[in-house]
Amino acid sequence: MNDDRTCWLCERPLGRRVQQHHPVPKAKKGRETVPVHPICHRAIHANFTNAQLLRIGADRAALIEEGALARFVEWVADKPPDFHAPTRRPR
Repeated sequence: MNDDRTCWLCERPLGRRVQQHHPVPKAKKGRETVPVHPICHRAIHANFTNAQLLRIGADRAALIEEGALARFVEWVADKPPDFHAPTRRPR
């Protein structure tokens, strides 16, 4: 379960930079936000459209089941909280 000290996506401790992600996109009337690392936020939006995020909703497990995002979460697991790297869109 997530709390305000861990990232909703990767579940690592949060660092100095924290962003708020709308699991149901704000453009689709989403109100709830969850704390995420900037790199995790970029990874979510690089792999999913707002329409896909609307269908998935706040189901973190469903997001991680997607191949590229599952690999990302595994890759970032041992990185420090304020780790930064460019995010590539899937091919």
